[in-house]
Amino acid sequence: MKLTLKIWRQKNANEKGKMVTYDIKEVSPDMSFLEMLDVLNQDLIEKGQEPVAFDHDCREGICGSCSMFVNGRAHGPDSRITVCQLHMRSFKDGDTIHIEPWRATAFPVIKDLIVDRSSFDRIQQAGGFISVNTSGNTIDANAIPIDKHDADKAFDAATCIGCGACVASCKNSSAMLFVSAKVSQYALLPQGKVEATDRVLNMVKQMDAEGFGNCTNTGACEVECPKGISLENIARMNREYLAASFKG
Repeated sequence: MKLTLKIWRQKNANEKGKMVTYDIKEVSPDMSFLEMLDVLNQDLIEKGQEPVAFDHDCREGICGSCSMFVNGRAHGPDSRITVCQLHMRSFKDGDTIHIEPWRATAFPVIKDLIVDRSSFDRIQQAGGFISVNTSGNTIDANAIPIDKHDADKAFDAATCIGCGACVASCKNSSAMLFVSAKVSQYALLPQGKVEATDRVLNMVKQMDAEGFGNCTNTGACEVECPKGISLENIARMNREYLAASFKG
C-alpha cells in the first residue's frame, strides 16, 4: 500500500509543533501500525532526517506506552486494542492517516508523539498499593476466602494498563476511570481494606493536584479504553471517597 501520513512533530515541550506530511509506500497489510512507523523512520534516517519519536515497549498490548491518536481516535479505528495491536489491514491503499499525541494539560508533550504520563505514576505512589508485613508471620493470600464476583471485578479493574486513552478521549481530560480502576482493584479485596480510607483520599487529592479535569459522565473513557474498564469503577470510587470523607 501507498499511504500519506500527517504526523505531529514537536521538537520539545517548549517549542510549537505542527503537522508534517510524509508519503510512504510498500506498506504490507500484515504490518502492525508501529512496524509501519519503523519503516518510515528507517527511510527518514537514510535520508538524513530526524525520525519520528514515539513510545513503545512490549508491543503486545500490555504496557500501554504506544498511546497516540490515529485519525482522531485513541489507539486507532479498532476497539479494545492498543496502537501496537492495530494492523495496517485496517486501512486502504491511498489513505491519509493523521497521527497525533495525547492532548491534556497533565500529559505535556515531550517530543513528537511522546507525552509525559508521570502524573499517573504520582497518583499510584499516593495510594495505589498495599503495605504488607513480611517479617515472619505472613499469610498465604490463597488462604483468604474472597467472593468470586468480587475477585472477578477486582481482576477486571486491575487490567488497566495506564495508557491514558481515558484522559485523552474525555472532553474534560478527566483521569477518573484510571484512578477508579486503581482504587477498585484494592477496595474489592480484603488485603486492600486496611488502607482503604487513606488510599482513595490521597489518590483523588493527587489526581486533582496534577490538573486533570472533572468527570461529567459522558462515557467516552469506557468506549475508548483498550481494556474495557467499566464506568462502574467510577461509581465505586465515589462511594469509597464519600465513606472515607466521613471517616476522615
